[in-house]
Amino acid sequence: MALEDLPGDGGLDDRVPFLARLESEDGTALRALGRELDFAPRDRLIHQNEPSSHILLILHGWTKVTVSAASGYHALLALRGPGDILGESAALTGRPRSATVTALERVRAVAVDHESFRAFLASSPTVALRLLGLTCDRTRAADQRRLEFASMSVRERLAVLLLDLSRTHGRPSDAGVELAVPLTKEELAGAVGASREMVQRELKELRERGVVLTGHRSVVIVRPDVLRRIARPAP
Repeated sequence: MALEDLPGDGGLDDRVPFLARLESEDGTALRALGRELDFAPRDRLIHQNEPSSHILLILHGWTKVTVSAASGYHALLALRGPGDILGESAALTGRPRSATVTALERVRAVAVDHESFRAFLASSPTVALRLLGLTCDRTRAADQRRLEFASMSVRERLAVLLLDLSRTHGRPSDAGVELAVPLTKEELAGAVGASREMVQRELKELRERGVVLTGHRSVVIVRPDVLRRIARPAP
């Protein structure tokens, strides 16, 4: 998906990217402040804990946002694609990068240095409010997900995650719906707040039941109906 395929400005939520929230002239003006960069699959656009000098506006391609703990635990925080903004928190606070962003496919982005970005926000209150709205929507969605997950088992949380990924990043295949994002078992585990071993056990059982097929960084959903039943158990 490219930037021109983005949805309009109606019905804002955490899935509506930053540039899609702006008037076209504001988006064009912001992009004009930076320079275009190209990234190959698996390139790191942003490195956790490193100093920050610019924000990125994704024009084409998808990325994953991950965070690593000192223990080596890796968590998948989000997937970001066309129209999304990356690195805005570090740009506004002056703190080091809080996460790593890795290209899942070829990515084209615009880099805008911090000073230019902050000056643009200062001169355009409407854009600043849109950015604040995006931050609030993301926080609200994360809080809602944590609340939902708190009452779920690891199996139920994994089923919800796989269904979400199939809706947003699924593509038809001969066997079922293939997730078009290559994620490690550690990242899946981090996304559902479980250990790698627990997620491996759950995936093994789903595989033995014929619900999913798994390979190296690949998952194909064969029986989404079973995942829906797991995600919404009968009362």
